[in-house]
Amino acid sequence: MILKFLFDRIVAFVGLMFLWPVLLIVAILIKIKMPGGPAFFVQKRVGKDGKLFNCHKFRTMTVKHNGSTVSVAGDSRITPLGAKLRHYKLDELPGLWDVLIGNMSFVGPRPDVPGYADKLVGDDRDVLKLRPGITGPATLKYRLEDEMIADFVSNQRNHGATELGKYGLSESQIQGMSDQEVAVWYNDNVIYPDKVRINCYYYRHYSFIKDIQMLFCTVLGKKMMYAGEEI
Repeated sequence: MILKFLFDRIVAFVGLMFLWPVLLIVAILIKIKMPGGPAFFVQKRVGKDGKLFNCHKFRTMTVKHNGSTVSVAGDSRITPLGAKLRHYKLDELPGLWDVLIGNMSFVGPRPDVPGYADKLVGDDRDVLKLRPGITGPATLKYRLEDEMIADFVSNQRNHGATELGKYGLSESQIQGMSDQEVAVWYNDNVIYPDKVRINCYYYRHYSFIKDIQMLFCTVLGKKMMYAGEEI
């Protein structure tokens, strides 16, 4: 993957050189529209070989929140400006620095918080052999993840919780769950395992050409065929 390594460093450097005015403007907007906190959100994430690193993003949430790692569209923790940054993926721009210094790649699995990667077993741990990516097959498939989780939570409340029931949860258990608990359940039991599956496929069938295609699809908001499905 020498070509991937060189591509990441060169393009990240060029990207920072050209996009620094955008980063500056977004940082200023955050300080104005979301006062009382930093412009950047820095969090420990699990990187290549399971090593922790500081992952950089623009802050999209209020300073004081419950700390849950699963968010949904309309989440009260996400500010109006933060919602726009998330929708257009502008909150990911500081990740160019993480790519430049070698903690991340442009394409790969999203970096997990400690606690998720720890649960990987067997062949699923192949995901940890990759540098985390700003985008990737799982990121493309779940590019509107917040909205997907919000729709799922709404459907469970409005249509008898049929999906949760498939997994052996009783109606009383479902009704006793808060919306945030339903969101976490859906992420942990449906979305996350599927992300691991498609990221393992990426590791075992790596293609630099597919990397370039995924980058274009990310920037242009397009879909592509990958691993036999549209992402």
